[in-house]
Amino acid sequence: MTNHTTAVPEPTVQPTRYQISLLPGEDINQHLYMIEVEYRGAGRWAVVHHGHCLGTDGVWDFGVKEYDRGDDWLDAHRFDLDTALALAKEHASAVTVNGITAAEAYRRTAVSAVSGAADSRQT
Repeated sequence: MTNHTTAVPEPTVQPTRYQISLLPGEDINQHLYMIEVEYRGAGRWAVVHHGHCLGTDGVWDFGVKEYDRGDDWLDAHRFDLDTALALAKEHASAVTVNGITAAEAYRRTAVSAVSGAADSRQT
């Protein structure tokens, strides 16, 4: 009986998600304002925020499921990685939760941190 050993290839490593937010990681609200860039196969990436996909027209469209969309919709909502990351960064400050944009949330946190630091120096 002969022993046939088949070589095993090197495992493939594929990044599949990037997280983009104007708010820093230590901010309790960061996850609310998070935009995610997710790999969708064939070198195409989606820009996603809470169940909405960003389109080439700059409009967030509800739905991220590829199987319920046609090719035209997919072509308008899928990007190469560099474009997807640039779009996510471009839209990060305008993400709105309960009427408050990420930029406004950031400013509130920054003002609160500055006034808190000033208060602690006075005592």
